[in-house]
Amino acid sequence: MKLPLLLLVATALCGPVLAKDEKTAPKADVAKGETIATQVCVACHTFDGSRGLPANPILQGQHPEYLSKQLADFKSGARNNAIMKGFASTLSADDMRNVSAFYASKNAKPGFAKDKETLLLGEKIYRGGIADRQIAACAGCHSPNGAGIPVQYPRLKGQHGEYAQAQLNAFRSGLRANSLQMTGVAAKLNDREIQAVADYMAGLR
Repeated sequence: MKLPLLLLVATALCGPVLAKDEKTAPKADVAKGETIATQVCVACHTFDGSRGLPANPILQGQHPEYLSKQLADFKSGARNNAIMKGFASTLSADDMRNVSAFYASKNAKPGFAKDKETLLLGEKIYRGGIADRQIAACAGCHSPNGAGIPVQYPRLKGQHGEYAQAQLNAFRSGLRANSLQMTGVAAKLNDREIQAVADYMAGLR
C-alpha cells in the first residue's frame, strides 16, 4: 500500500467529523471554568493546564469538545481512572463544558522530543504509518502538525511524551477502552514504536 493510499485509509478510519449546532449548544462560561480549575483540577493539572508532571496531560489549547467528552467518559466509567472518576463525578455537564472551555482558551507552550535515536522512526509512523502491517498514519486523524480535529481527535503536539506513551500502552492493553480506533492502532504497535511515536509527537509544532 503506497503512502497516499495509506493516508486515505487513515482519513477514512477517522470517520465523519461531528457537526456542531451552535443554535442549541449552550455557551460555555470560561470564568466559571476557571473557578473549577482553581478549586478542583489545580493539584494535578496546574492552574492553567500547562506543563506539569509528565504523568498528567497538558490541557492547554486542547479542543474543548474533546475534553468534555473525556470528563463525561470518566464520570460514566467508559474511561477507567479511579482518580479522575472521583473528580468528574462531582461535575455537571455545564461544569465540564465550562472547565474545558477554560483550558482550551489557553495557549499551549511548545514541547520537544527527547530521544534522537528514535526520532526518524516516530516520524515515519506518525506521518506515514506502517503499510505492511496496516497501521494507519497518526496524521490522518490528528493532522500533520498534531493540531487534531475538534470534537473527535485531540491535539497531540507538545503533549508530554511520557503521558502519550502511557495512553498508547493503555489502549493496547485494553485498560483504556473509550476509542475503538485507537485500540486497533495501538494493538499493532510494539513497545519501541509506541515510545518513538509518543516522543516524536511531543516535539510537533
